[in-house]
Amino acid sequence: MLKTTASGVVGLSLAGCIETVGSVVGSADIDPVTIGVLAPDPDSNSTGQSIVEGAEIARDQLNDDDGIDGRAVELAIGDTNGSPPEARRQYQRLVLEEGADVTIGVATSEVLSHLMDDIAEQEIPHLTVGSATTAASRMVSDQYEEYKYHFRVGPINDVNLAETQIDFLDEMGPELDWDSVAILVEDYDWTERLWEVYQNQLGDTAVDVAMQKRYEPATDDFSDIYDEVERTGADAAIIAAAHTGTQAVMDWGPAERPFAFNGIHVPMQLSSYYGRVDGACRYATGYAFATPTTEITEKTLPFVDEYQRRNDGSAPVYTGYISFDAVKLFAKAVEEAETSDSDELVSELEDISVTGTTGTIEFHDSSHEHAHDVIYGEDNVHPLFFQWQENDDGTGVQQTIWPEEHKTADYAEPDWF
Repeated sequence: MLKTTASGVVGLSLAGCIETVGSVVGSADIDPVTIGVLAPDPDSNSTGQSIVEGAEIARDQLNDDDGIDGRAVELAIGDTNGSPPEARRQYQRLVLEEGADVTIGVATSEVLSHLMDDIAEQEIPHLTVGSATTAASRMVSDQYEEYKYHFRVGPINDVNLAETQIDFLDEMGPELDWDSVAILVEDYDWTERLWEVYQNQLGDTAVDVAMQKRYEPATDDFSDIYDEVERTGADAAIIAAAHTGTQAVMDWGPAERPFAFNGIHVPMQLSSYYGRVDGACRYATGYAFATPTTEITEKTLPFVDEYQRRNDGSAPVYTGYISFDAVKLFAKAVEEAETSDSDELVSELEDISVTGTTGTIEFHDSSHEHAHDVIYGEDNVHPLFFQWQENDDGTGVQQTIWPEEHKTADYAEPDWF
């Protein structure tokens, strides 16, 4: 099971655990609120660790402020190992054995799709904090009564992810002198709708598409792919990568490829990534929900500060922000509804509006094609694009370059151009 210390360091034990502070908040006669947390390999995976740590920070803040409606808050943590069968086993344990009142987490499309029937069967709210697949929201839309217990606090769904990238290219492409781009997308489930949207909408942007490639999941050498990009004369490679991202960076910067690097690149969101790749990501630009330097809302930087305090200066990846927001959002829903009844909480969540670390969180209603997904837009949750730049002391920093209202620095062209 997973055990976490007061410092937030995660260690591995046998089967799962409950973290409780019932002796601090509430009475021994009042049952605590149990939040089940599903995270992949949180002892070693930055996505999973951020899920757990974000939930822990939210739990501690709630318990310092009388819990949820006067009840202590405890976390029951399940390590999914990133495996659909193991995720299902852990989900059932959290709900049936640990008595979770709600579950949060899940980082991949494959795992979430595998869990949707269990979520429907148990009729307990689940708040997704990592998977982008619209397969889940389409199930809510098509079979509402069965799947209405699923809500996506974040990230924005795969269609909106693609739209964010397209919005960036349409607005910033001409400014950066990117007349043409090469689209490179790893062939995993999470990119299926992303790829479809690119096919349908990129032609309407201010940039030309010189090349489009959905490359093999096992790709560990981008030399041939980048040679092809060079032959097209593309000004930038636009990548979508979670599993293959680091090798894509290592074959770009150190090789001084003559095109810019941009896209939805999950590993690059990690605040310690610059050091991990020895600066190979310098000048690369990428998508993020937030960065340690950007105040999305008044809650963003205080959360980052607390996360860094607990983690030796390391900031969260996107799942940490969303996990924190999910726990706080659930707490508000319970207090507003004055009940933990699942059906009443579903109604409360459908109408909720909460300022989180990533923006104003509201959900599409049941009639929307992406029912119960967080709403994407300037007035709600709107991701940003940042660039890895280098400070005078040689350390890397994520500087926001778009949108304008969150900009912290101008785009810097690679010095080998």
